[in-house]
Amino acid sequence: MPRWLVFCAILCAPLGASERTILSIGAHAGDAELTTGAVLAAHKKLGDRIVLAHLSLGEGGNPKLPPRLYGEQKRREAREAAAALGAEVIFGPFKDGEVPNNDEARRWVAGLIRQVKPTHIFTHWRAGIHKDHIATHAVVVDAVLLASLEGYDTGHPPHRGVRGVYFAENWEDSEGFQPYLYFDVSDALAVWREAAVKYQFVRGGVVPFRYLDYYEGLARVRGAQASRRFAVACDVAPEAKKRVLGTLP
Repeated sequence: MPRWLVFCAILCAPLGASERTILSIGAHAGDAELTTGAVLAAHKKLGDRIVLAHLSLGEGGNPKLPPRLYGEQKRREAREAAAALGAEVIFGPFKDGEVPNNDEARRWVAGLIRQVKPTHIFTHWRAGIHKDHIATHAVVVDAVLLASLEGYDTGHPPHRGVRGVYFAENWEDSEGFQPYLYFDVSDALAVWREAAVKYQFVRGGVVPFRYLDYYEGLARVRGAQASRRFAVACDVAPEAKKRVLGTLP
């Protein structure tokens, strides 16, 4: 089967709504919504629980506002975007540009995983131009394991129910990214747009980059590759690409 036709077997399986909790973890408020918001919206329509976690607010990203004021604005925007997606939202304790790749961050994310109890996790790809994205990837991957260990103390019982970890496509994280799983979001793009434009930086006026045009155009391209109107692509760890078959599929 060509790789571009491989869809996520786990997320598309006929599970009951109570069985599926999807956690999307971004380095900054807005990262998760832009890259995975359409997938989250599609699964919200199926009755799944959706949780957004922002390790930092991304408060340093507006050259016209001091970080304190922009952080307050982005917290409001993140709550509005989550409401538009029908998602819960959780804010991490870290500062923009200072998301650490250390034990403290791993413990916090492992505790988050144990509290949310996700069945599926989205986060950043492993390589890119933003150090916070790279740190978030490394922290989340390790935290999934740590959250499952009986002897690792976060104040919450272990959680071993994560069925898959998926790495979102982000213009800043393109180095080495290979689209592997394609999610049909044709019926969810309008909800994604409604959520994304809650952020001023997406609407325009903060930085010159045209976020909305880029990600909507990307969804159209990935949709064409997957023979759908709109799609979102993700990558997975190399070991997750292994398939063991007894017969030809």
